Amino acid sequence: MGIVAGLDSSPDFTRIVVCDTDTGAVLRQGYAPHPVESTEGGGRPSDVDPQAWLLSLGEAAGGGLLEGVQAIGVSAQQNGLVPLDAQGNTVRPALVGGDKRAQVAAADLIDALGGREAWAQAVGCVPQAAQPVTKLRWLSRTEPDAAQRTAVLLQAHDWLVWQLLGRPMRRTTDRGGASGTGYWSAATGAYRPDLVDLALGHQATLPEVLGPSEAAGTTPEGLLISAGTGETMAAAFGLGIGLGDAVVSLGASGSVMAVHTEALADPSGMITSLADATGLHLPVVTTLNAVRTLRGATELLGLSDLESLSELAMKSTPGSHGLVLLPYLEGERTPNLPHTAGTLSGLRRESMRPEHLARAAFEGMLCGLADALDVLRGRGVDVRRVFLLGAAAELPAVQAAAPALFGAQVVVPQPADYAALGAARQAAWALGVSQGTLDPRLPPVWQGAVAQVLEPGEELAVGQAVRQQYVSVREQTHPGAFRA
Repeated sequence: MGIVAGLDSSPDFTRIVVCDTDTGAVLRQGYAPHPVESTEGGGRPSDVDPQAWLLSLGEAAGGGLLEGVQAIGVSAQQNGLVPLDAQGNTVRPALVGGDKRAQVAAADLIDALGGREAWAQAVGCVPQAAQPVTKLRWLSRTEPDAAQRTAVLLQAHDWLVWQLLGRPMRRTTDRGGASGTGYWSAATGAYRPDLVDLALGHQATLPEVLGPSEAAGTTPEGLLISAGTGETMAAAFGLGIGLGDAVVSLGASGSVMAVHTEALADPSGMITSLADATGLHLPVVTTLNAVRTLRGATELLGLSDLESLSELAMKSTPGSHGLVLLPYLEGERTPNLPHTAGTLSGLRRESMRPEHLARAAFEGMLCGLADALDVLRGRGVDVRRVFLLGAAAELPAVQAAAPALFGAQVVVPQPADYAALGAARQAAWALGVSQGTLDPRLPPVWQGAVAQVLEPGEELAVGQAVRQQYVSVREQTHPGAFRA
């Protein structure tokens, strides 16, 4: 038996799990918040000193947590751009998260390369405000001095791996993290340096892309550090999903990703073609309105929390007595309707009851995510099982409707830090390969997540009727939205 650790450096905290290499059983855990940084609006900062990630990591690993550990895997927030100068010093704080400052830069880049289809063919995704390539464009336009001094480009997990190894000359990343940059193609497995030049105004050194089971290096103390990866890829690896599986994540916005055998180029921009942490691919489709739809309905109905909304919705019946909510409260990305608003259709005297509106909110949110699943299915992605993540996945109204609306078995795993578990599994893989006990093409088999399994059963036909009702209203309100 060996012992490995996986750390997940999210936007707000660091979690560390120490696991048995053979089974994946969690032996010890650590946690520490990131140092608080204030912003004018009180929200999450877009500029962060990466040293804060190291401070949090050190605190989470305190008290001998890593004693006996032979290898570490690193997962970290995606889209965090760390620009370094030629000496390896940060030229400015890291640019992190969905940075709305870069929205104009995203539109500039799309036009500069010749449109959305040109980007989809080049790197499998269309520039968005959050992506590193777009942040480079913003940097070159807004902070030209910092842009000119930028010589090396790293993401959050790249930078943490580099620091753990003692800042060697060699800098590395993995294919999962690289696929989200906007200047590396999951289809070709190669960088597009010309797109860095287009965005930044000059070339920069990019990290070497390692294979899934390769090690980034070994510390002077003999601790092996695996390639690392982004949070999305690490969470998928930690869940143990494979071909035929999709993951629906319920946050304020929603995302749908599935394991696929090839990269997908989508000129509409609805699919972002990411690579996973095993050598396969993770096409992702995002919706802007998931739990924010439920929170809006909760406030409108004067309820205290989502649990109360769920309880109220369960007093209605499938189809919400004819009420249909298109939940485009913040505009929408799937379909691409950035300036639209939500629609409530089917109002009749008998449907104007709180419980029907509550159920329509749940059905509208889930039908919007089913639209995203259909985008993937329409491109040949096999979806037979859906993993449902997020606190809202525990709500009875979600669990009652999701299997029939998605047309698939739904799995609700017990809450866990699957990103940290995925990082630990990657570390175990790299350790086993280095010791000659594991095949570099086959990751270690760990115990699956304990989960609740929900079948569509006899409700499938009813669910499909509800879905068709939703699609009919969507097509009447936004005809051809998915063909644009």
